[in-house]
Amino acid sequence: MPVDVDTLRLRVYPDPVLRDRAREVGAVDDHVQAVAARMLEIMREQEGIGLAAPQVGLPWRMFVTSVPEGDDRSAGGDPPSARPEPTVFINPVLSEPEGRAEAGSEGCLSLPDIRGDVLRPPTITITALDTEGQRFTLRATGLLARCW
Repeated sequence: MPVDVDTLRLRVYPDPVLRDRAREVGAVDDHVQAVAARMLEIMREQEGIGLAAPQVGLPWRMFVTSVPEGDDRSAGGDPPSARPEPTVFINPVLSEPEGRAEAGSEGCLSLPDIRGDVLRPPTITITALDTEGQRFTLRATGLLARCW
């Protein structure tokens, strides 16, 4: 069921959609592409580096990222692995975590003014669909791996 992308907005806790289990995105079509574009706009407006579909009110397995080139905030000082361009991940699957989990300070656009230490593996692989419906796989360290 298509949604009006102009009505999408950042949802903040305790909005119930943030607790709903996200569902797989069906066909990647013009509507999904429009939602992804709007999510990128919202993420930029909020000065974030990542935003998931539930954060704009959609229970979809989809998120967007834009990590500044050369920005590496990993606890272990891994080499930067940031992608300078915004990236859309549809139906993502994380795999192959590598290394001992490291604590890092994180924030969330849906939990404004709250930060906390979160344990995450320093290196991780993700497989997802892009906005053309093509499957891709990336392996990342540092901030990019943390925001997945």
